[in-house]
Amino acid sequence: MSPNDAVNERSTVSRYIQLTVLILAAGAIYPLVYLRQNFEVSILESFGITNTELGQCYAMLGIIFVVTYLPSGWLADKVMPRWLLAFSLAATGLLGIWFSTMPSFESLLVIFAGWGIVTGLTFWAALIKGVAVLARHDEQGRFFGLLDGGRGLVEAILATIAVAWFAYSLDTLGQSTSDALLKVIYLYVGYALLLAPIVVFAVDDVKDDAATADSTTGDSSLLADLKLILGKAEVWLAAFCILTGYQLFWATYSFSAYMQQNYGLTAVAVGSITVAKLWMRPIGAVAAGFIGDRLNRERVLAFLMLSGTVALAGLIALPLTASVSMLLAVVLFIGLATYAIRGIFWATLDSCEIPIRIKGLAIGVISLIGYSPDIYLPLLNGFLLDKYPGKPGYSIYFGGIVFMGLLGTLSAWRLNVIVTRREARAI
Repeated sequence: MSPNDAVNERSTVSRYIQLTVLILAAGAIYPLVYLRQNFEVSILESFGITNTELGQCYAMLGIIFVVTYLPSGWLADKVMPRWLLAFSLAATGLLGIWFSTMPSFESLLVIFAGWGIVTGLTFWAALIKGVAVLARHDEQGRFFGLLDGGRGLVEAILATIAVAWFAYSLDTLGQSTSDALLKVIYLYVGYALLLAPIVVFAVDDVKDDAATADSTTGDSSLLADLKLILGKAEVWLAAFCILTGYQLFWATYSFSAYMQQNYGLTAVAVGSITVAKLWMRPIGAVAAGFIGDRLNRERVLAFLMLSGTVALAGLIALPLTASVSMLLAVVLFIGLATYAIRGIFWATLDSCEIPIRIKGLAIGVISLIGYSPDIYLPLLNGFLLDKYPGKPGYSIYFGGIVFMGLLGTLSAWRLNVIVTRREARAI
């Protein structure tokens, strides 16, 4: 092996080690914030709140996300990722300790606002930019696929432990739902606090050479940078793909309550199905990333968007008399499709041809648009379920997401056309 080969190998190994740490960090920070995914009914019971109030908590989270996405991108261009990520993990865990006291609804709003700041302002753009800079041009799909699939694997392992512990506490120890849920919260809090110092020591501060060179050229004014970003049709299409794909994913947050309330499944049975769905994430995301790099990222994304949309429409049509095995199959397929979408939709950032020095800002802009469902979907969900209890409310809610999914499919295909024409002109 030549000296240059040795250096390149060390560089590759270093990049994958850092990616692994970023995956572990991403898998640590969100399960606590989105605990409703597997324990929604138990949260409502333990905290003594309504669907609408829980929706307001997540709407608060979404508002903070939208307010902080843009400055988050700017911050990611100014501060080293390891400090932003470590702070976010520690703060999320500390807020989780307060959450474990099962406080009043007013306190919950404050907690969710805090979670919005430390997972939106200081975490998200730093994470995405960190992965985008680590990956080469021909690795964008696989790196983002590994990020989403890897964090999904971490979340699935943690959720499997959490549901098993929850079931053991209820069925074997005979504890109350509140006590069993408390143990689950402690599990996630401990993991987040454990990862914070690891990130500080494992993530490299050395900037990418291309980023350093790029930062010395061009107009660095914020308004000029925003004009450059917003003037690209590719950015708007990528943002809409993320918006509609994220809405499909948001639908899965309601699956646990949907199955428990409409199909008569127990909390443990529902938790087991949703945990099985989580195991589709590493499969779907990683496969989509590698396939997207080998074939065509935008075309693969369009196919996945259409598949997930059709599957969600199938869940709406599934009768209440359907067997558990049929319900499981549909839920798992939706999970596979939506996680594959999440595994590849950020790879479209590379197709937007954004200079690295403002890549964080572009991530903030796209996130501002793409993750806006965090504001309106929880409110819409809570309103529809309170006004139209049972399956009708869910059918209306899922139906709107199906419609948007079809528009997302068209957006991904349009982005594919633009990128293909641009590459043809460059030949």
